[in-house]
Formats: sequence, C-alpha cells, structure tokens
Amino acid sequence: MAENNGSIYMFSGKGGVGKTTCAATTALHHAFLGEKTLAISTDATPSLAHIFEIKDSEKPARVIESLFIDEIGTPEVEEMWDRKFGREVYEVFSSIVSLDYDSFKEFMSSMLPGLADEFMVDYIRHLKLSGKYQSIIWDTAPLGQTLALLHTPSMLIEHLKLAPRIYTNFKFGQRQKSSIMEIIKGWQKLSGDCLDFLRSEVRFTIVTIPEALAFEQLDGVFKEMERNGFKIGQLVVNNVIKTDESEFLKSKAAQQRRYLDMIYEKFVNVDIIELAMRPYEIKGIERLKEIEKSLFV
Repeated sequence: MAENNGSIYMFSGKGGVGKTTCAATTALHHAFLGEKTLAISTDATPSLAHIFEIKDSEKPARVIESLFIDEIGTPEVEEMWDRKFGREVYEVFSSIVSLDYDSFKEFMSSMLPGLADEFMVDYIRHLKLSGKYQSIIWDTAPLGQTLALLHTPSMLIEHLKLAPRIYTNFKFGQRQKSSIMEIIKGWQKLSGDCLDFLRSEVRFTIVTIPEALAFEQLDGVFKEMERNGFKIGQLVVNNVIKTDESEFLKSKAAQQRRYLDMIYEKFVNVDIIELAMRPYEIKGIERLKEIEKSLFV
C-alpha cells in the first residue's frame, strides 16, 4: 500500500469482506510510523474495539502510543445536529407550530433525507481541519450504506435548491422567513463543503473477495464513485487462498483465480493488493502486524 501521510483513508466494502481488519491494520501502521492516528468507525455495528481488544469506554480510546479509536453512532450524530443547526431551526418552527423536539427531528429527517449521513461526513471533515491527528482511518458502513452516504451531499444540494420556494409559501413572518433562508444557506454551504472534502481530501480503498457476487458489485461501485468525482486509490482483495494442501483448497483456489484474473483485467488503473486467507481470527495487535506485512509491501 502506498504511503500518503496526513491523509484520510476511507475503507469500504460489502459486509464480511474484511474492511475493518484492513482499516485497523492501516491505523496501526501509521501509528508505528510515529503519526498520531485515529481509527474511526461510522458503521452501525462497529467492530474496531473488538479487533483491537479494547474494552475502554472512553471516546476516543487509546490503543497504543499514537493510536486512538472511536466509534460514532446515532446518538453522536444527533448531538452534532443539535449543536450545529437543530435548536436554532427548532426555535423558528416552534414559534409557528406546536411540536416537541423529537417530533421536529423526525419531520426534518423526512424533509431532508440523508441528514444524519451529512453530519457524519462533516464530523470527519472537522477532525481533519482540527489538525489533532496526522492520519485518520475511516471504517465505514457496508457498501450500500456508504454509497448512500457519499451521495448525500450532492443530493442535499439539489434538494435545497427547491427549499426557498417551499418555505417561502409557508405563512411565516418576515423575520422568520429570513431566519429560515439563512439556515438553508448554511445547509447548502455544509453540503458543498462536505462534497469538496470527499473529493479532495479522502483516499478511498475498496475491500473485496474473489467471488462471483463481490466481483459483480465492483463495476457498479467504481462507476458510482467516478460519477460523483471520488477517486479509488486501491482495491484490496482479501481471503485469497495461497496454498493447495488439500483437494478442497486446490479447487477453491482455482475458482478464485478466475475472479482474480477478471479483477486484474477489469481494473488496470487501480493499485490491487492481495491478502492471503488466514486459518485464524484476526484479532489483537500481533495478528494485525502479520496483515501489515502484506498490506504495506
């Protein structure tokens, strides 16, 4: 894996292909280089703490010198919304409509789908801007959810183009209309900033396995990423059988070879790395060190 110090590395792939293992290994590698590194998961069912065998509930939790992990879920995203826009918007709307805050949040989520994803991206962006960490390793949700997350900023920008016309028709006072328009402008700026951030600051790594379904999904993933202006830096092919010590393994390796050949033929402009299948669970720093030797040649 090529070095690109000071970057944000985003790991994505369908569930169960080993993206979190690759993210954890990359984080460990950068920490070993002496960089203050954060491994952060935005998966609804995160496993970074499990892989690093960390039981510390502190956020972020320290793994070793220079390496910290954090796992961001719905409560944290709601807190971001409250801090940035939520209460401000609620004050305007609650002066017109009698609505409790939880119902208001549900209403806004339906009006602006993907709002939670937007704040997830914005949180990572601000981590980068803070300069607190030299490298940030981002372990994302399974691929379908991640593509939705990546599409959110541009989708919100399109949605918000219509918002002034929609809200101008509401019977608000002039002061309230002005407040709402300012908030919408703030959302538009946030979406634009998030889109620029994803395109210019994030280095994307896709993790897959040499099987039929995984290969079939790759083409669509690459096209969707390119359509949105996101550049995939690397493709990690995990669980590759490197031994033929039994008839089963020999047969399975031959089957994998077919898909490996197709991957190399299809994605000629992408850095491809193979990781061998291990006969044990990858858990703990010593096991991750073994993966590091293959991931960083």
